[in-house]
Amino acid sequence: MVSPTSKKGPRIIVVGSSNSDLVVQCNALPKPGETVLGGAFAQHHGGKGANQAVAAARAGAQVTFIGAHGKDAFGRAAKAALRREGIDVRHFRELEGVPSGVALIMVGGRSKENLIAVARSANDRLAPEDVHAVREAFRACTAVVCQLEIKLETVLAAAELAVRNAVPFILNPAPARKLPPKLFKMVHTIVPNVHEAAVLTGREEPEEAARRLIARGCKNVVITLGSKGALVVTARRSMNVPAWMVKPVDTVGTGDCFTGWLTVGIAEEMDVISAARRAAVAASIAVSRRGAQDGMPYRKEVEELYS
Repeated sequence: MVSPTSKKGPRIIVVGSSNSDLVVQCNALPKPGETVLGGAFAQHHGGKGANQAVAAARAGAQVTFIGAHGKDAFGRAAKAALRREGIDVRHFRELEGVPSGVALIMVGGRSKENLIAVARSANDRLAPEDVHAVREAFRACTAVVCQLEIKLETVLAAAELAVRNAVPFILNPAPARKLPPKLFKMVHTIVPNVHEAAVLTGREEPEEAARRLIARGCKNVVITLGSKGALVVTARRSMNVPAWMVKPVDTVGTGDCFTGWLTVGIAEEMDVISAARRAAVAASIAVSRRGAQDGMPYRKEVEELYS
């Protein structure tokens, strides 16, 4: 299906990963050393960067994806899927001698929580030079979003170009790792979940963690809280944004849906709380559907619920 992306929408650059998600549905997630039988298998397009690109495109943005894939069937299919969404994939490079990204995912239990392992791949070869090669696009865009499934120096290169061009830089720090102090100072909005916020700050309580991130230089902090919605913290205020109550089907990609929609809201010059509210509606729709990218809602669906 072709995305209804508007040519008048904001211009978003996504620098990040692309994976093929190999998913097993389980009655319960296995414990270490345990084998669980009977789960259904499915394959979906995924990767945090590609997921956020699809979310932003379906939210109405013009999206450029900067990434890397191998010369294999997984990579060709991933690129074709993004192209069908109307995403600019000219800078989604094909690399020789490395595989495309693959993620092994188990989804289980009533809450549909997940366990994910991501293999080394072309994603690890995405370099600062790949970002600098597209610097002209940074001059024309209205927001840039990154995750941490690629090299940290590549994330830094994207942040520096965004700041140099006075463009909001949104960081989804997943998977969480230690970050250099200078990166926090370049972040317009950081979007961790509770675990990632704790890893970054050493604080388990979300508001304490958010305040630490503000102190390190982030202008806005949006901590996703799963079924409890999100906590939005700025230098002046904090507010809880509730999630819409739905029956969960698949939580894979839900955080990416939230981040993509939040980025579009920021690019459209919504205040961060309003952008988070709309993103929470989109994420609630996504969690009720299977597949990280397939489950991303379109703008019309979200607008019917968000007011």
